[in-house]
Amino acid sequence: MCGRYSVTSAPAVLRALFGYAEQPDFPPRYNIAPTQPIAIVRLVDGKRQFALVRWGLLPSWVKDPKSFTLLINAREESVVDKPAFRAAMKRRRCLIPADGFYEWQAAGGRKRPFYVHAKSGEPLAFAGLWETWMGPNGEELDTAAIVTTRANKLLEPIHDRMPVVIAPEAFELWLNGDKVDAATAAALIAPAPEDLLEAYEISPAVNRTANDNPRLVEPVAANATSEPPARPRAVKRERPKKDSGQGALF
Repeated sequence: MCGRYSVTSAPAVLRALFGYAEQPDFPPRYNIAPTQPIAIVRLVDGKRQFALVRWGLLPSWVKDPKSFTLLINAREESVVDKPAFRAAMKRRRCLIPADGFYEWQAAGGRKRPFYVHAKSGEPLAFAGLWETWMGPNGEELDTAAIVTTRANKLLEPIHDRMPVVIAPEAFELWLNGDKVDAATAAALIAPAPEDLLEAYEISPAVNRTANDNPRLVEPVAANATSEPPARPRAVKRERPKKDSGQGALF
């Protein structure tokens, strides 16, 4: 699963990597969550286009969005055949710019958050699917989901799933639904190479979506040393007891 991620590279860096004509200006985001607007890159009339869509895919045939399950991920095992993803996998594949993502490791009755990013520090491209939903009054809503696969050896101890990362040389193959069929594109769905990523534990502050700052991606040791010291607890003073003359060990 991929339920949170970050986009922190400068707009010019992402534009150069993904090759779209638009020149959007946006701030770094350290804690992107489902239902929020996310950036995607898609192919429109043969050209790459930057667009903002809602994270949580909504198929065009859905009548009542409020009663439909939020699809933030599209699993590798069902992406070609599941009705919710089938049409998008054929014609509406996209790339989702990211600098890293978060996963939680279940340990000792609690979940420890980890940040995963490229060792090189360069941005990543997640495989995505997008759809346009049209309401009864003509309203339109563009939405997207991140394609996920089984975890590689790095991620296995943390979580059993991970987002699919598309290499730059395969961007066109994934994006071009007119010339590349779903089965061929699906061959790109695989765990990331073992030497591409690194992961480390971070502060639980990421659990709160309102938190969105660089400290979220600091290693947990750095976070621990930067926390303000705890205030000492007041010591309750007890009145001296009247001596009974019997003596006491405690």
